[in-house]
Amino acid sequence: MPFMPVKFNLQKRVKLAQGLWMLYWLSVVVGIVIFSLGIYFKVELRKRSEMMDNNESHLVPNLLILVGLLACGVNGFGGKVCHDSLDPMKYAKWKPMLRPYLLSCCAFNALLLLTALLCFLMQFSVYLTLAEGLKNSIKFYKDTDTPGRCFMKRTLDMTQIEFRCCGNNNYRDWFEVQWISNRYLDMSNNEVKDRLLSNIEGKFLMDSVPFSCCNPGSPRPCIQHHLTNNSAHYDYDHRIEELNIWTRGCREALFSYYSSIMSSMGVLQQLFIIFYPFNHFSQYLSTALETMADPENPECESEGWLLEKGVKETLVEQFSKLKTLVKKPSQVQEGGDAPEA
Repeated sequence: MPFMPVKFNLQKRVKLAQGLWMLYWLSVVVGIVIFSLGIYFKVELRKRSEMMDNNESHLVPNLLILVGLLACGVNGFGGKVCHDSLDPMKYAKWKPMLRPYLLSCCAFNALLLLTALLCFLMQFSVYLTLAEGLKNSIKFYKDTDTPGRCFMKRTLDMTQIEFRCCGNNNYRDWFEVQWISNRYLDMSNNEVKDRLLSNIEGKFLMDSVPFSCCNPGSPRPCIQHHLTNNSAHYDYDHRIEELNIWTRGCREALFSYYSSIMSSMGVLQQLFIIFYPFNHFSQYLSTALETMADPENPECESEGWLLEKGVKETLVEQFSKLKTLVKKPSQVQEGGDAPEA
């Protein structure tokens, strides 16, 4: 006995076909959105690839692009079938493809679920990549003459301005590295010499940050040098006063940005997964058209169902088919290994 049978007349078949057609093309639009988000995410990763040591993973954006393209193709095909379903001549050419199509929809759902999960799981990988990449970016900030690092300063400055952040964890990260190149240091100056000699590694360290750390919203002119020296500035105490530089670390800011993109895409795909099972109603349309008593008479009634047999019988049948497929290769192998007479 069919599972969830429904009686259809011409009016119901037309409404079902029209409804499915609209849903399929709505899914095409969602596919375009997913594809666009994948492209956008990939571009955003590329833009700041330097700050991730070029180790960022493009698995998620690549999967999103693939899912978006497949969504457009799969649902566009479904929409075309629904459009032609009420014309017996046109429907005849699509009929042999319906079963493989429904199977491909199931595979697409699995891919969609995998991509949605990766959007959440890969966030930790992004966090680690940012942590290491930003640490090295700050270290190479001064190397404007070194091939491969020429634009590191510009990239990091623009990032700090755009994301209103400073350093890796916070602004104090700049105190631990020499971020001014030796070519811009006056080696004849005693203060410069003392700073270089006082450091074991011979680095010019200071309690200063680049200009890109400055907060333009602060009413006081930016204090970017001698941040921990209260006597160097009038009416200033770095321990209690709100500094007029960004105190948020760039790792936190960038991770928040990327994780929000990935979470949004994950949620969108989860909603799509919840919404997408409508394609199984294509089975109703298909069976309703196949069971018409007189295909040449569109007015006649028919019956559609979701499964040809009950759920239990269908599962047993599919399991038996799978078991047969598994046994066949082993039988062939045994036959090949048998000794010749």
